[in-house]
Amino acid sequence: MPRPGHPEEPDAVRRRRRAEFLRELQEAQALRDRVRPRRARNARLRQQHRMRTFRWTAPGQS
Repeated sequence: MPRPGHPEEPDAVRRRRRAEFLRELQEAQALRDRVRPRRARNARLRQQHRMRTFRWTAPGQS
């Protein structure tokens, strides 16, 4: 859905910009992990805990 005042950009351009953004985001996260290893470790443990406690159910089941 095009936004008013913004030209529609081709999918290839959008995918390239998104890939660049994700690369930069990963680089920033890696830098933060190197600068603050304790915080990175805590974040990793929290993520593991979230994944262990997440309920995996099929759609339509409760």
